[in-house]
Amino acid sequence: MAEFSFELDDDQKAVRDWIHGFAADVMRPAAAEWDEREETPWPIIQEAAKIGLYSLDFYAQQYFDPTGLGIPMTMEELFWGDAGIALSIVGTGLAAVGVLANGTEEQIGTWIPQMYGDADDVKVAAFCSSEPDAGSDVGSMRTRAVYDEAKDEWVLNGTKTWATNGGIANVHVVVAVVDPEIGSKGHASFIVPPGTPGLSQGQKFKKHGIRASHTAEVVLDQVRVPGNCLLGGKEKLDERLARAREKAKGGGGRLKNAAMATFEASRPAVGAMAVGTARAAYEVALDYAKTRQQFGRPIIDNQGVAFQLADMRTRIDAARLMVWRASWMAVTGKPFDSAEGSMSKLFASETAKQVTAQAVQILGGNGFTREYPVERMHRDAAIYTIFEGTSEIQRLVIARTLSGVQIR
Repeated sequence: MAEFSFELDDDQKAVRDWIHGFAADVMRPAAAEWDEREETPWPIIQEAAKIGLYSLDFYAQQYFDPTGLGIPMTMEELFWGDAGIALSIVGTGLAAVGVLANGTEEQIGTWIPQMYGDADDVKVAAFCSSEPDAGSDVGSMRTRAVYDEAKDEWVLNGTKTWATNGGIANVHVVVAVVDPEIGSKGHASFIVPPGTPGLSQGQKFKKHGIRASHTAEVVLDQVRVPGNCLLGGKEKLDERLARAREKAKGGGGRLKNAAMATFEASRPAVGAMAVGTARAAYEVALDYAKTRQQFGRPIIDNQGVAFQLADMRTRIDAARLMVWRASWMAVTGKPFDSAEGSMSKLFASETAKQVTAQAVQILGGNGFTREYPVERMHRDAAIYTIFEGTSEIQRLVIARTLSGVQIR
């Protein structure tokens, strides 16, 4: 078991510096353009693929880093570059985690490579869970999956929303209800292969931030997928549903559903994204405060500015440590007895919103213009307290875990 350390080893530092170079040299110069275009930055993704940064092999190496720090380190550096472009590069990872969390070895080996493609033919994937009436309330999910035993096929119907890469993905991972009588315990995840009839893109959203990342509805109309596209397989699903029904009769026990298993695994990674954006805004504000002259001296000479910067850096470092702790706990199999994964996501997300707002304030009128990147960073930071579990949901998870009470 890897010992927990605050110090990256030489190999990790080399990877970090390599990613940082890509973020600084390729992502940042293109960030404003793709934010304005509100389109998927395919040329940037392809550049990442050419150097091996967008590839199954790279993310597998980081995912299986025995210290747990490979993924958060990667996320922080990419999102330091630009949140919208970074989400286009890493958005496939949520679908991949969905397969890793719920799929068989054969499914993992078959579908995850198809999510990425290769440097000559780049692909992306989408994880589809949220619905128009089921965001935080996953128990209200309406998308149905019905098993056609005669054909060994599952038939999916419904509408998903807020899907990163939804509709443009090569592979979609869809969470659907297979047994509505047991609420969220009756959910399962399905692979929808490329070109499957009945899947289409609905509304593409024009967003406040992360505008270089494609977000859209996914419509499922009589979508038929083979039986082996049920993640985990039908035998495992039947066993899980039987246990859930027994628990429901007895009124006790808790079982994780397919979507929650994915989100629990990804929360520290989202925290790392937030740390990257916060760090980027802090660095811009620090440099600006050192050079901006008012009343005959740099504005950092004023306590009102200097103390803000001190608080910003303190929160960023604290958030990173919480993310690293949760990531190390996850990879070493230590349970989140105090909801450490949710804690890391909550604190880092709130830090990103606060730090980017302070950066805008330090830059004053310049911070409110698109001539300086903190305006974009502030818009981007708003998403962290919303997606993959709102801050309110994280607080609910933490409170329930600490108290043992089903707080509502």
